[in-house]
Amino acid sequence: MSKESPCIAVCTMDPKTKLCFGCGRTLPEIARWHSMATAERLALMEGLAARMTEAGLTPIGPRPARG
Repeated sequence: MSKESPCIAVCTMDPKTKLCFGCGRTLPEIARWHSMATAERLALMEGLAARMTEAGLTPIGPRPARG
């Protein structure tokens, strides 16, 4: 994925926290990601790791490449 996206192609939502296990974003954040200004995306990405830690989630690693 691009440098301006935290997506790691896991895309599985935690039903309790409503956060993606892969990137830590909510569905509304994912839906409007491409319409956000670069500064807004970068600011959001800065806090994703802390958000997931505070929610008690451990990120799932990226899916292995098929080959």
